[in-house]
Amino acid sequence: MAEEIVNRVAQSKLVTFNLEDHYPAGERKLLDIKDWLYEGIILREKEFRTTLEEYDWSQYQDCYVALTCSSDAIVPGWAFMLITTKLQPIAKRIVQGSMEDLETALYYDVINTLDFSLYQDKLIIVKGCSKRPVPPNAYIFLTQKLQKVAKSIMYGEACSSVPLFKRK
Repeated sequence: MAEEIVNRVAQSKLVTFNLEDHYPAGERKLLDIKDWLYEGIILREKEFRTTLEEYDWSQYQDCYVALTCSSDAIVPGWAFMLITTKLQPIAKRIVQGSMEDLETALYYDVINTLDFSLYQDKLIIVKGCSKRPVPPNAYIFLTQKLQKVAKSIMYGEACSSVPLFKRK
């Protein structure tokens, strides 16, 4: 008689945490201000302010926006602050930096709103592969939160995980 196949992973007490499940929905946009600078490198305040007043901000409605300057210009901090005053009423989230910086900020926000008491004394496996952009820092933020409550934390898949933390 053939022995019954038992799925030990399904029967285990492991709880899988997939950061991809918490991916914030919404369009992401990069706003590069290099074209708003004189010769791509000099910020002239009067012309810069005029550009901002005449710009069509509606394209950023309900978007997540990363502000950057891809030229080698030295842009004063107030320039990005001024742009933020235009975007704040319409964009969901604004950061200065790259698209990865934006994703990092979004995941930081999401992770800080999660109820980690659900993972108290649990054996957690953090899923490593994802189809969506999960920045490396999201795993760091998550580990910091889980380590306070979890009995153990592993990374990968149940069949081939890497142990990271075990409470003594």
